[in-house]
Parts: sequence; C-alpha cells; structure tokens
Amino acid sequence: MEYEAVIGLEVHVELKTNAKAFCGCTTAFGGEPNTHVCPVCLGLPGVLPVINRQVVEFGLKTALALNCQVAPFCKFDRKNYYYPDLPKNYQISQYDLPLARGGHLKITVDGEERVIGITRVHMEEDAGKLIHVDGPDGGYSLVDYNRTGVPLLEIVSEPDLRSPAEARAYMEKLRTILQYLDVSDCKMEEGSLRCDANVSVRPRGSQSFGTKTEVKNLNSFRSLQRALEYEIERQVAILESGGRVEQATMAWDENRGVTYVMRTKEEAQDYRYFPDPDLVPLEIDAAWIERVRRELPELPDARCRRLIDDYGLPAYDAGVITSSRDLADYFDRVVALYPDAKTVSNWIMGDFLRLLNAGNLEPGQSPVPPEEMASLLQLQKEGTISGKIAKQVLEEMFATGKGARQIVEEKGLVQISDAAALTQIVEEVLAANPGVVEDYRNGKDKALGFLVGQVMKATRGKANPGLVNRLLKERL
Repeated sequence: MEYEAVIGLEVHVELKTNAKAFCGCTTAFGGEPNTHVCPVCLGLPGVLPVINRQVVEFGLKTALALNCQVAPFCKFDRKNYYYPDLPKNYQISQYDLPLARGGHLKITVDGEERVIGITRVHMEEDAGKLIHVDGPDGGYSLVDYNRTGVPLLEIVSEPDLRSPAEARAYMEKLRTILQYLDVSDCKMEEGSLRCDANVSVRPRGSQSFGTKTEVKNLNSFRSLQRALEYEIERQVAILESGGRVEQATMAWDENRGVTYVMRTKEEAQDYRYFPDPDLVPLEIDAAWIERVRRELPELPDARCRRLIDDYGLPAYDAGVITSSRDLADYFDRVVALYPDAKTVSNWIMGDFLRLLNAGNLEPGQSPVPPEEMASLLQLQKEGTISGKIAKQVLEEMFATGKGARQIVEEKGLVQISDAAALTQIVEEVLAANPGVVEDYRNGKDKALGFLVGQVMKATRGKANPGLVNRLLKERL
C-alpha cells in the first residue's frame, strides 16, 4: 500500500523584545545562570505579572503578515504542569481565545505552489533550561531560569503539509517573514526559533487521519527534515507489519538519526487550562490593528514581485535574493549605485554568497559594504580590471575589509588594455603553439579559447579579454 504523510507544525518564536513578557528582566541571551530573574518570573508568592505591550505589537504584526484574523478580545490562561524548568508550575499561555486565527502562508516546492493554513497565533512565555551533567553516580541536572518568561509566539499550522520537504520549506518561509518583520532574530542555534512536528501517515487517497505522534524541539531545518523522514518511515513500517501506531511524544536524537518515545501524549485536559486571574483580558480595537497593518514592511512575496517587475530579474534570482531581508536590502543598495540589476544579482548569488558561506557570515555581517561592491562592479565595467581579477579583488575585500580601488592600486591589478603591449604577448603565444593554431585554422573554434587562456596566463589575468580575442583573430 502507498502511504502519504500528514504534517502540522507548532512553531515557537522567541520575540526580540528588551524585557520579558510579564516583568522587566532582560531577555539577553546568555549571562550567568539565574541572573536574569526577578520575583515575577520566578513565580514567588504575592507578585503580579503585567503584559509587555511590545509583545502584543509583535504578535499583531506577525498575525497580519500571516493573513490571520485578529481577535478583538483575547485572554491569558494558565497551562498547568510540573517540571523543574517551570518555577510557577504553570506556563502563562493562551488557550481557547488566542490572539489570532485562520491565516495562511504560501510555499513553493519543486515548482508547485502550496497554500498552508495557519490555525492560530498566540502569545505565551518560555520556560527555563535544564543542563544535564554526566557523573560517576549517574549524573545530575542543573536548572537555569534566565530564559523563564521570555516572550514567545506559537504559530500553529493546519495539517496541510505532505512531505518533509514541504515542512522544511514552510519553516524557511516563516523564518524569512519573521526576519522581515524584525520581531525575532530567528537564531535557531540559540533556541529563538524551534518547532514541534505533528505527523501521521495514511493510505494515499484516504481522507481520514492516522494516529499522530509529536516530535519535540526541532531546532534546525536539517533536524526537522531528517526527523520527519525517519518518523514517517517508522510509522509506515509499523502499519505494514500489521501493528498500530501509538500516540506519543517523541524526541529526536540527532547523532543516531532516530526518534524515540519520551512519554505518552498529553491531551488538552491534562493541562487543566483556566484563565489567569492575575492578567486582565486584552481588547484590541480596529484602530490598533489598522495602525500595525499600515506599518508592516514590504514582505518577501511582494518584494520578490517588485524585483521581477521593476528590474526584470528571473523569478529564481528574485527568490534567492528575497530569501533574506538583509540580502535583499544589500541588493537594493548596490543597485541604487550600480543600476545593472542582473549583473548585481549574478555577483550576489555567486561569489558574494560563496564567500559569506565560507566565512559562516550572514548578509548583514558582510565586510564588503554595498558601496564597495558597486565600486568593484564599476571598475570591471570601466575595463580597469577583468572579470577574473574582480573575483580575486572581492576575495581580498572579504579578507581585509579594504576597498576595491585601494586593493587594485596596491596590488597593481589594473587591466592591460594597451594593444601594442598585448600584441607582443599574442605573437609569443601563437609561436609557442603552432599545433593549436593549425587546429583553429582547420575549423576547431575551441582552440581559440585555449590561446586566450595562454595570453591571460602570461599576463596573470590582467589582459583585457575582449582585446585579446580581437588581436588573436586578426593574426589567425
């Protein structure tokens, strides 16, 4: 029997506020354990939480960007469970009256566009962090409450995803939107963006859902895709052997590449949700919603369309460039100074991204500012340097932070465009390669490329390629 997967994601987004959700403690990452805490986020007796207004603002921005309907009235609830990283023994969250519902997000996988439904967007607080230490007597765990109370948005998708590749594309697109909104730094390695994946399998063509499992705390795109691939295979193998999938909460072991059971799956009633008596409900009027809507930035899909319409870029180029807000901002600033969008696109998607990746840098961390990238392209256009030399100069710019013109002058990389100076080198190359000359005269056009290469080699890449081609053809 052929099976298909049914996947829904619960994405947790750590918001980029300066203070926690319900107190004034810093949200800065790191710090000595248990130093970013106060009586409120530690849940000491007699304290009263107060909602951080910016958390609501960021929630509204996200909900509107995801095409959700914002609720005019929502409230906070207590999600009750006991675990050492939860000092109050409950998490402040939202249950039956969340901030927003009913949105959607578009993804493209293998050239096919899919619309993935968004069930809800709600606000909540993060828990602390357990640090497990191995020891001769079985080890022990330490708890750090610095992260307790850090504001989160939980974005829950409909079970509309049908493959691990689609789940990854959805997560990547969602991260891009959040970065454009500037509501989160989305640093998955620091836990700012992570997700739980609900997955089941069913016979292809069936309309009913199978029994789902939930794979918890996936904090990289690679882990998400690999964990889903494994879990789908595991469930299919159980069904094909005549077994039954058990509903459970699963963990992902990155090193072994397997999922394993953490605990049997809780239901909503197990958390004993009830309205938080210390927090008043929120009433969000239409004027507030419309103000936030007007302040939304240009989002990825709209920006992609603008690059196609205004600059004539291919859809692929526009998609790559707008996949990161910083990269798209960089592109726009270079094009404003060097208005040849396709050339700029080729350089950014090629050597620029290659050097960023080699240095493990984000576009916003580039040591080459847009002004210097435009200067480099202008030098090439003027014929001061060749394309090959331009690539070398860009590498030197990344390595040293120096400007393009400074490097060209210091290293004597100015392109040789003097016909008299090149003629002698061309004659020497022709004299040294009589067989190749004969091949060209016998109709083998590729021989010309070899001869051009020899001239470029002799001039250490500084010869003007167009002039070299012309001189060679004249003499041949």
